[in-house]
Amino acid sequence: MSEVKKIATRASYGNALVELGKKHEDVIVLDADLAAATQTGVFKKEFPERHIDCGIAECNMMGIGAGIAATGKVPFVSTFAMFAAGRAFEQVRNSVGYPKLNVKIGATHGGISVGEDGATHQCCEDFALMRVIPGMVVACPSDDIEAKAMVEAAYEHEGPMYMRFGRLAVPVINDRPDYKFELGKGIVLREGKDLTIVANGLCVAPSLEAAEKLAAEGIDAKVINIHTIKPLDEELIIASAKETGKVVTVEEHSVIGGLGGAVCECLSENAPVPVKRIGVNDVFGESGPATALLEKYGLDAEGIYKQIKAFV
Repeated sequence: MSEVKKIATRASYGNALVELGKKHEDVIVLDADLAAATQTGVFKKEFPERHIDCGIAECNMMGIGAGIAATGKVPFVSTFAMFAAGRAFEQVRNSVGYPKLNVKIGATHGGISVGEDGATHQCCEDFALMRVIPGMVVACPSDDIEAKAMVEAAYEHEGPMYMRFGRLAVPVINDRPDYKFELGKGIVLREGKDLTIVANGLCVAPSLEAAEKLAAEGIDAKVINIHTIKPLDEELIIASAKETGKVVTVEEHSVIGGLGGAVCECLSENAPVPVKRIGVNDVFGESGPATALLEKYGLDAEGIYKQIKAFV
């Protein structure tokens, strides 16, 4: 059996920007002295006149992006999630969100899989911070194929959008002919009748693995990839909750305010069922190898499986 292809979604982001730049001359890419890490350097090499290095000044970069958007161009503002959502929150809120400007934020290195960079750089709060800004679309792709489709969709979408990309290489799971990406629409990856697993980002692949482990024990889990946290596919989530009677959310983010919070808000008002939120449990991360951290925090396939089994 051949090994599963793995690609970091930050690399997908950089490659997608190049393809987008070839088709659209109004695409401008901004970075904050991290072009090698965010992978926007490949765009800079191809289109140096349309790449702006703003230096280590993320707040200023958001303002520059807002100004560029006001001229009719489409800026993709890029830096680590901790700096895009955290350090520059006020500028994102007031300079991008409030005037509803067409700025796309490409935030890489989100979650504990940032690994050895440690707690200061492992942003597990960005979904919550960005989700609360009125009009902001918030999304996180599960693999290379979805990341590239998301960047294309971001260009087509009129308005502010936040996208989180990862540092760790993840399996390609969407390489099938019927795959279709649409902002705000979840994707059912596995049918099931006993419970619904709702996941995003790098947690989608291990959630599928966990579902197979559960199936071996007679527990039939439906698995949904919710790549867009806001706007949430409430119709799909409500229907699945009513169908299976139990819901588990899985995300590389704090259990507070992210995908789990959004799903709970939706279901408490429309289809109250028992919900288990799997994620980072109100703690800071720590320095260590990404895969070891995912295992320690229960976000690998085995950890997800054990938590779901205990819940069921």
